[in-house]
Amino acid sequence: MPKLTLDLTKSIDQNASAYFERAKKIKKKIEGAGKALNENLKKLKELETKKEKIVLEKSKEEKFKERKQEWYEKFRWFISSEGFLVIGGRDATSNEIVVKKHTEPDDLVLHTDMAGSPFFVVKSDNKKIGEKTKEEAADATCTFSRAWKLGLQTSSVFYVNPEQVSKKTKAGEYMGKGAFMIYGKTNYIKNIVNLAVGISKNQQIMSGPTDSIKANCEKYVVLVQGSEKSSAVAKYIQHKIGGTIDEIIRALPSGGFKVKRE
Repeated sequence: MPKLTLDLTKSIDQNASAYFERAKKIKKKIEGAGKALNENLKKLKELETKKEKIVLEKSKEEKFKERKQEWYEKFRWFISSEGFLVIGGRDATSNEIVVKKHTEPDDLVLHTDMAGSPFFVVKSDNKKIGEKTKEEAADATCTFSRAWKLGLQTSSVFYVNPEQVSKKTKAGEYMGKGAFMIYGKTNYIKNIVNLAVGISKNQQIMSGPTDSIKANCEKYVVLVQGSEKSSAVAKYIQHKIGGTIDEIIRALPSGGFKVKRE
């Protein structure tokens, strides 16, 4: 049983008042402790949820890294909305490889008049290449050229048959790595800077013209030219569609970005 200690120098009312004040202080401390406990429990729950998300993201990344990559994933690539594989060079070396090793007679080769432009190739797979695919390939050739970084909305893109692309030059001239001579008629095609990044059913990060990405990816992000760095945009894209930061950055052209809200 609790003991009640009285101060004999004070009246009963004074003793009662003192105990009342002490009780108020104790109650306030208990309430404060309860509030602090609830806040700590809330923070702990948030940390646990955050930890679960981090573990889940890491698990997704590991699964993505373990996936066997297709040969064309070394290059720029996308599947057109008509189902054709389109590949392009990332630099002089891969330009050389795309044109010399992965181009067949019925394919189409695309390039721009701009220096340092990638070569893109539409793989025909023994089928007639549609006009929509040509347009999407032209958009990709423009987008992954210096046009994106320079803030240009379009560029002079043309397509030719593979036999028109050659390393042969006039006597005394030299053709550097990744560069080719174009012989015969060139077919110029309208194009526009046009980019989306998505993830396919096979967990492949795919970047290319918006229509092609929408046709092949359930999750995607549409991008326009802007001032955000690729690393910041890649984190946002990863949050929206998955994949790894490195693969997403590799899928982007050089320059700045802005997410287009749809």
